[in-house]
Amino acid sequence: MTETIPTYAQDVYSRAAILDPYPHYERLRELGPVVRLAKQKALAVTRYAGCKQVLLDDSTFISGKGVSLNPVVNRLSRGTTLNSDGDEHDRRRRALAHRLTPKALRSMRAEVEQRADDVVAAAVDRGEVDGVVDVAEALPTSFVPDLIGWPQEGRENLLRWAGATFDALGPLNAQSARSTPSALGMMLFARSVVRRGQMLPGSMGADLMEMVHSGEMRQSECPALMIDYLAPSLDTTISAIASSLMLFAQHPDQWEMLRADPSLIPQAVNEVVRLESPLRAFSRHVAADVEIDGVPVGAGQRVVVLYASANRDARRWDEPDRFDVTRDATGQLGFGQGTHGCAGQGLARLETQSILTALLARVERIELAGTPEWGVNNIIHKLDRLPVRLVAA
Repeated sequence: MTETIPTYAQDVYSRAAILDPYPHYERLRELGPVVRLAKQKALAVTRYAGCKQVLLDDSTFISGKGVSLNPVVNRLSRGTTLNSDGDEHDRRRRALAHRLTPKALRSMRAEVEQRADDVVAAAVDRGEVDGVVDVAEALPTSFVPDLIGWPQEGRENLLRWAGATFDALGPLNAQSARSTPSALGMMLFARSVVRRGQMLPGSMGADLMEMVHSGEMRQSECPALMIDYLAPSLDTTISAIASSLMLFAQHPDQWEMLRADPSLIPQAVNEVVRLESPLRAFSRHVAADVEIDGVPVGAGQRVVVLYASANRDARRWDEPDRFDVTRDATGQLGFGQGTHGCAGQGLARLETQSILTALLARVERIELAGTPEWGVNNIIHKLDRLPVRLVAA
């Protein structure tokens, strides 16, 4: 059923393509809604309509056979929330979902806003900072590990481990091979934490152990669930905050617009996530013959959902490469959508909005003080370094 699907010969997971992905996405969209990736031997879903269709149809496009392009990692990832379907997925997600409901987020809003203001105040006092280390990483690392229940021991490795966990979910390439030892290190440490019962009292991890003691959860499931919530709660948020700083430094008119109307902050966060999607892509296994955006695809295929490409599709967005905080970007796919939409996206939004609110109160201008440097990761689109100057109001 795939004979007429066009082929893209270049490697969208090469280092060069990771650092500058958007020309590749544009060429893929021009080729068609479904394009064969020659290097990965998988089908890329390139446009908004097709990506949304795949994400919302979790009975045809399943995650239980893995969301990576690496079959070994897919086997090792069985039993996680990300790599499960139906009742098993729902059971795992429900185990901790109460911690991230709108009501739960409202209860932690004051603490998040205070911590965000402390982070911004310290950065403004310094004037010139690295927007990644001093702002974007500083907020989530100050409380997310406590929320998950991670002990103080090992926290110095969390950012490296979390990034490697995502990296390993890409194709079997040099990048994922380099990251696999760190990803395995995080899992081994999480297992030791669960085995020793070291989760912080009142945390997500403590909730899991209560479920183990009541027979609702197997102890062997707990390490993966802790990582399921920890890694995305760090990397997607750090990506969104750092990209916000970069975009407002590059577009001072948009910062002035936000200063004039702070009610645009939630809309601005959606626009940031649309334009610089934290997640590049995950894959799905096709369980039955289907048409994707009008293209027949046979059962047994693996399709790659290019979130970042969908979010710049001119068929869905006017002037898709333009940053516009007045745009209604609520339909962006940067946090996924449907059953497997990012469980921590509400927290990521709260943190990013809190940082922007604190910046508006203290900063007149955000200026680049050097060249932004993107990280190299198969899955996460995130800045590694962002020299910025925060000009106090």
